[in-house]
Amino acid sequence: MIAEPDGPEDRLRRFATIWSRAVFPVASTSLTRPEFEEQLLPLARRLSRALRQRGFDAEEAKAVGAALTDAHCTDPEALTRTLDCIDAYLVLYCGEDGPQDELRVRCSRLQHAMAGGFAQALRERTLAEQEAIARAALQAQGVVADALHASEARFRAVFEGAAIGIGIADLEGRVLQVNEALLRMFGLSEQALRGRRVLEWTHPEDAPHTWRLYEELVRGEREHYHVEKAFNRTDGTVLWTNLTVSLLRDADGNPQYQLALMEDTTERRLLNLRLRYEATHDALTGLPNRTLFFERLEKALGAGEGQRFGLCYLDLDGFKTINDSLGHAAGDRLLVEVADRLQACATAPGEMIARLGGDEFVALTTGPDTEREVDELAERIMHALVTPVSVDGRELLVRGSIGIVEGPAGERTAAEVLRSADITMYRAKSAGGNRAELADPEADARAITRHGLTTALPAALERGEFFIEYQPLVHLGDGSVRGAEALVRWLHPQHGVLGPDRFIPLAEDTGLIVPLGRWVLEQSVRQAREWRERYGEQTPAGPLRINVNLSPCQLSHPGLVQDTVEILERTGVAPDALCLEVTESALIGADDDLLKPLRRLAEMGVDIALDDFGTGYSNLANLRRLPVSILKLDRSFTQSMQQFPADPVDLKIVEGIVSLAHSLDLSVTVEGVETGAQAEQLRILGCDTAQGWYYARPGPPERVHHLALADATN
Repeated sequence: MIAEPDGPEDRLRRFATIWSRAVFPVASTSLTRPEFEEQLLPLARRLSRALRQRGFDAEEAKAVGAALTDAHCTDPEALTRTLDCIDAYLVLYCGEDGPQDELRVRCSRLQHAMAGGFAQALRERTLAEQEAIARAALQAQGVVADALHASEARFRAVFEGAAIGIGIADLEGRVLQVNEALLRMFGLSEQALRGRRVLEWTHPEDAPHTWRLYEELVRGEREHYHVEKAFNRTDGTVLWTNLTVSLLRDADGNPQYQLALMEDTTERRLLNLRLRYEATHDALTGLPNRTLFFERLEKALGAGEGQRFGLCYLDLDGFKTINDSLGHAAGDRLLVEVADRLQACATAPGEMIARLGGDEFVALTTGPDTEREVDELAERIMHALVTPVSVDGRELLVRGSIGIVEGPAGERTAAEVLRSADITMYRAKSAGGNRAELADPEADARAITRHGLTTALPAALERGEFFIEYQPLVHLGDGSVRGAEALVRWLHPQHGVLGPDRFIPLAEDTGLIVPLGRWVLEQSVRQAREWRERYGEQTPAGPLRINVNLSPCQLSHPGLVQDTVEILERTGVAPDALCLEVTESALIGADDDLLKPLRRLAEMGVDIALDDFGTGYSNLANLRRLPVSILKLDRSFTQSMQQFPADPVDLKIVEGIVSLAHSLDLSVTVEGVETGAQAEQLRILGCDTAQGWYYARPGPPERVHHLALADATN
């Protein structure tokens, strides 16, 4: 049952709502349904007035039908739904209290008039749209014609004025059209180029895939390709181009023409070749440089199975002296002459000479039999250096050290090969120079390890990787422990515990021996203080002393005395608790300036021991001028006493040394005591103290405590 609206306006709005809900689903409008209802409300009001007025006005109904098309209700279904809605609800909501039969008749006439207006408006709209389309089509044809003409004009302008060469050919390869730039590139007339076939332009340096790509393009299998291609000019020169070839298809997509775009790159290529030469050759000698050498070496190392390589790494001996004495200009002339001689040594296929820098040269040979060839190459190089080189009127003797590396391809990288050759060359130089050495994997490994230890030393000291072991010094008369020698060790993260012979020479070479020696001295003196504080006078001979080794670098360091004094004062240890050991070789020929720091320390009460005595060539009479109080005989003397009976000559030598030392108020300590027989023999000869495995191996400070206390209780 339908609820009646309150008034005419409410009834009208109800009718508009019903109408909008019926028509909205088929209307082509972007409005929402409520917005669409507001658009239909004026039309509903006009229909209501036409229904109730006295005279029938068909034009008003036609206008409402035409207005439906303006509201985008152009679908026939929209008219059908509108008429159904008017037939069912217009009289009900807009007829008020008028005669129903008459209103029904008038409603029917309104529907017919409205349908006519809708149809007429729709027809006029369709005709207008068709006319607009026709005008647009005619206009488009004109635009297309103008655009085509403009496009052809632009193409002609681009074709003729382009800086790059442009050519068009048919699918059979006959040239149909070329531009001025292409004619200038080839130096030919248009008549000479037209009609020629593309296949005539082959060149010996064409890449293998160039003509395969061309065949794929003319068959329609490829749309375009890009290559670098050379062409022969009629004057005998070569034209290098960046060539791009594209396939042109007709309207149906069938291949029709081929279009070639050429950029002249001849000058750029020549410049690149020049730059490449300068980048890969030494400016002074003209030899290949490090860059080109590594390219050749990597190529040789990447050769197939059965291929080998041989490498000679040459460094001139004493070249720095020539530079320093005669100047760099003379050194450069010498290098140029050496380079010419070396170049003459490498003339066989697979051989090359390169300069790596400075006075370092390298010779490379490749092939299946380089084991013999590399030795012959090294001999030729050494022979080429025999003849003196004349520089500024001086005859300069040139010598060189050569490191030789030979082996099969594919086993090592270029960097590994050159490193091995460099290590071997320095081994030859260390052996006196003017010689060739063959690479030894074990020697390489030792050198690499040595280098690794050298670079790790500074960080090792900062990280606290060093520690000290102590070896007791025992009195030969009563067997009591008088002190201990401090021996530094390195707890390496990879190599484990390393003895001083592995890293002290490296520390001396790098200068790290000074801070390392200072650290050892301070730690050892602190240990001596701890022994005194803990054990006092409990040992038979009193407080334990500490012996610390000094390297030659420390001996000449200006801060030696000050550092020693500061450490003793800071730790509160008396100078007589410290003994500094200096090797005999470090004091051979020492002048007063070198001995002055030792004399100052000796005057303070620090004992100075002459270590490894007997291994050098010092004059025994010079002992009087040295500020030493202890002689430490080298272990070579004790080793000669291991056999029984001992060599009487060695015994006499030791006896003489001991007698001389005692006459100079020097005590004698012996190293390397390993048996009781040795200890007894040394006691008989008059030696004062000894150290060695017979008593104890180097160990932690607690072991020295226990040995000293054990002596005290015996």
